Amino acid sequence: MRVIFNEEMKAVADDLDHMAQSVRKAIRGAGEALLESNVEAAQAVIDGDAELDALQESVVDQCVKLLAKQNPVATDLRVVVSTMRLAITFERMGDLAKHVAEASRRAYPASPLPEEAKESFTKMQEFLDETSDNLVAMLADRDAKTAERIILEDDKLDALHQQTFDLALNEDVEMTRQQIIDLVLLGRFLERLGDHAVSAARQVVFIVSGFDPSKTPGPDKEGMTE
Repeated sequence: MRVIFNEEMKAVADDLDHMAQSVRKAIRGAGEALLESNVEAAQAVIDGDAELDALQESVVDQCVKLLAKQNPVATDLRVVVSTMRLAITFERMGDLAKHVAEASRRAYPASPLPEEAKESFTKMQEFLDETSDNLVAMLADRDAKTAERIILEDDKLDALHQQTFDLALNEDVEMTRQQIIDLVLLGRFLERLGDHAVSAARQVVFIVSGFDPSKTPGPDKEGMTE
């Protein structure tokens, strides 16, 4: 029974790794669509979302069967439940990337962003590109150190997100109503991608150590390594 459980869990883990790689591809494609007005990249992200949805359903279904048939306890139970949560998180990240791509496609051949917002969004995208690389590495190695780094660095993205709000409220910058709406929504989408990356990182820390960093008190993230 133990051998069967390990084999089935390995298949689930492979699908989860595939999801992480697909999320990275979607994030990069959405950034290219947004910052370069690349409609082909936008369409590729939109079309690719169905694969992520299917993978999420497959992972969750496999985990439910493992819970029903194998009755895992202790560490095994922790791994199965956290794997389900990771799959759901990655699917949501794919949806957010799709939303960015859809906004870019709608505005094509123009950009949905005012020129004044390009620098902040470029920095946000660079941050997310690096974070998505870390997500893939974190999942491949179940690396708690990389997970902790993702959690600790999220404040940088939050600060960039605040800049988009400041710009939206700046009456000296001329923007159409649609640009203001897109500025606020797109900034939120990118910020939420970072939040979901943090959620995924917390699940990996939990899988590896049994410690749940989401329960850590205070803004200083006490208990996490620097």
